[in-house]
Amino acid sequence: MLHLEEVRLLTEQYPTRDHYPFNIGVLQQTRRIQFSSPVTFFIGENGSGKTTLLEALARRCQIHIWSGIERTRSIMNPYEERLFLYIEVKWTGGIVPGSFFSSQIFRNFAQLVDEWEADNPGQIDYFGGKSLIAQSHGQSIMSFFKSRYKIKGLYLLDEPETALSPKSQLELLKLLQEMSAQGHAQFIIATHSPILMACPGSVIYSFDDTPAKRVLYEETEHYTLYKDFMANPGRYSKGK
Repeated sequence: MLHLEEVRLLTEQYPTRDHYPFNIGVLQQTRRIQFSSPVTFFIGENGSGKTTLLEALARRCQIHIWSGIERTRSIMNPYEERLFLYIEVKWTGGIVPGSFFSSQIFRNFAQLVDEWEADNPGQIDYFGGKSLIAQSHGQSIMSFFKSRYKIKGLYLLDEPETALSPKSQLELLKLLQEMSAQGHAQFIIATHSPILMACPGSVIYSFDDTPAKRVLYEETEHYTLYKDFMANPGRYSKGK
């Protein structure tokens, strides 16, 4: 079951084309992205726009993005978080709840859960029964995934592989298959991981192309680069 059918970028209404994020080429040229699988991947180099669109999608879908303490900046960009105002989403059966995950901000969330537990014991039961802070970063992330993704919803993940070992990535890959197969969870994931991209039946959008386009797993640079490296690692060593 799909909760989200498509996202449309209202490019003709952008307030500027000279400032981030409205100056990103792929976000200027892509008009729509359709979702036809319970698992969709956004891939591309850093700065390609995949995370930017993922965050805007979260805000448009009324999914909260946990954040840490705001720091003072030397230069402020009034457009930075306004992309969500210029996208439209099409639901299949009405809006559903969900969550946005980024390993960069997950620690802040884990600390909040510990504070909730101290004030109202029993909160950690929703996250595997163990304090997320007391576990390693990778273990706490997997505990969160296993508990949260049992709930019907739309789940947006930004580079979840960052703090996961290859073995844990395989564990997450299995979880994505199991949860999506049950028909209640839909995942949209920005990633660099060829392990996660191998999810059977998933759809991959490349943000290195303008506009963003669907690509096959075997066509991704991630797949070809890793395959070539494994076949001949010595070629990539210094001095080889």
